[in-house]
Amino acid sequence: MDAGWGLALPAVPFACALAAFFVNRRVAAALGIAGAAVSLALAIALAATVDTTAERSWQWVDLGGLNVTLGTRLEPTTTLVAVAVGVVALAVQVYSVPYLAGDDRYPPYAAQVSLFTAAMLLVVVAGDLILLLVGWEVMGICSYLLIGHDRRLPAAPAAAVKAFLVTRVGDVGFLLGIALLGTAAGSFRISDVLAAAATGPGNGPAGIGGGTLTAAAVLLLAGVAGKSAQFPLHTWLPDAMAGPTPISALIHAATMVAAGVYVVARLFPVFQGGDALPVLGVMAAVTMLLGALAATAQDDIKRVLAWSTVSQLGYMTGALAVGAPGVALFHLLTHAAFKALLFLAAGSVIHAVGTNSMAAMGGLRHRMPVTFWCLTIGLGALVGLPPLAGFWSKDAILAAAGESGWLLFSVGLLTVAGTAWYAVRLWLLVFFGRPRTEVHPHEPPAAMGVPVLVLAVPSAGLGLAVFIPAFRERFGIGAVHIDAAVLPPLAALAVGALTVWALWRRAPRTDPAFSLGPLRAAFANAFWVDAVQHALVVRPVRALAGAVRAADESVVDGAVEATGRGARALGGSLATAHRSGLPRAATAVLAGAVLAALAATVLGIAL
Repeated sequence: MDAGWGLALPAVPFACALAAFFVNRRVAAALGIAGAAVSLALAIALAATVDTTAERSWQWVDLGGLNVTLGTRLEPTTTLVAVAVGVVALAVQVYSVPYLAGDDRYPPYAAQVSLFTAAMLLVVVAGDLILLLVGWEVMGICSYLLIGHDRRLPAAPAAAVKAFLVTRVGDVGFLLGIALLGTAAGSFRISDVLAAAATGPGNGPAGIGGGTLTAAAVLLLAGVAGKSAQFPLHTWLPDAMAGPTPISALIHAATMVAAGVYVVARLFPVFQGGDALPVLGVMAAVTMLLGALAATAQDDIKRVLAWSTVSQLGYMTGALAVGAPGVALFHLLTHAAFKALLFLAAGSVIHAVGTNSMAAMGGLRHRMPVTFWCLTIGLGALVGLPPLAGFWSKDAILAAAGESGWLLFSVGLLTVAGTAWYAVRLWLLVFFGRPRTEVHPHEPPAAMGVPVLVLAVPSAGLGLAVFIPAFRERFGIGAVHIDAAVLPPLAALAVGALTVWALWRRAPRTDPAFSLGPLRAAFANAFWVDAVQHALVVRPVRALAGAVRAADESVVDGAVEATGRGARALGGSLATAHRSGLPRAATAVLAGAVLAALAATVLGIAL
């Protein structure tokens, strides 16, 4: 297949999105499912045929001599990421039909999901930085609309605004980084930028200087931190749980948060040549451990999974920081499968019991056996239990980290233990013990259950692809050897899991998180990073905005309004004088005439 087919990947769901805004619920649902299905089929066809880098571009606009092209750049890894996006998008579209059965705003919802999918696919296949930026920003708009979709929830609009503003902070740097790269390379085409970054200064007119490359890489990292929820711009992601559960699956699994990781892998020579990888490494270490610790003390099942996403994204950026972009993309694929599975299975539980609180669940193992086994597979893949998908990708990350230094490797092991702690805690609180709800839960409808079952397959078996030489070649993964190197992560996993299990067995009615003691408050509030940002950024900005508004109203508007009031007062005085009674007016006229005559007489005698 020609590389030009890459443009069809975002074009199909984009066309379905435009049409879905103007039709009824049933047609909108059909369009959303059809658009995702066709994109998935195209992605699979491209994955089967693209085995080397393929490009095709057309002239789009000329910005003062800088050409912006409309085209695609397909690589073997690119097509597999597109397949992951298509699978998750299709599962979300199908799952959403019964999940939002009573939603009277379903057509715009389905349209926005399709637009979100199109934007992510545009980021995946874009061959030009400006085209990539278009998809990047459209995702931000769609996330705002979808997180705030349920307007009946007070938290939804606030969460949508927070996600939009926090990611926009990072996107300012992202925009400046793209502008700097394009102007330095003399082109916005990704292939030209990568060539210029590799050439360096002094080796040709297109070479990018080291200082310029470093500045561009750091600016791009700001956007990556926002989109992929890296410390310190991670605070929007847990609050985004106010959106519908299928949207949580879409955002957390294969679209928005994956975009930052994908862009760094796509432009890896820029970050490598710009010496930005140490910054990324520190950011990754803090993010992965912070997310895991925060997840250990949450009560909302979706917030546990949200903080889990923050932590797993830290693993991906950690792989990038140690120079293993292929391994990062491998974990992106496995994470897309098991995290979509976890969110959709959690949505089935929420749908059955009517609450997000794990304190109100319990004893669901026998009442929802299919959901139990699917969520068990997802949690096993999350913690890295062999031979499930997450084991192979996470082990590859830790192996790469172990070869590069101690920081990311040791933090990664601690995070493995933390991941096992919160995953087993969730498993126990939801499915074991006595039922803590008055409702009678049951398995979800088939349209919700089938996507969960389908996602359980790659969550269990996708990692085994590392035994296929062609797959390893695509992602730059070496031959797989099961040796003593896997023992430290498995030991950390066992420590975290068995500790929670022992606490649970000792007091089955007690949440194991209570055993965290004084640390519970710190973990539950994610070390108050959000509160610090609110105090240092949000409140001062609001105070400044209030002062500017007051100054505008009292000084600028006040001066204008005072001028108007003065003019009206003077006009009123004149009007009052003109409206004097007839006797007084006649007297005034006569007196004036007498005075004028007297003055004329006096002047005449004097002359």
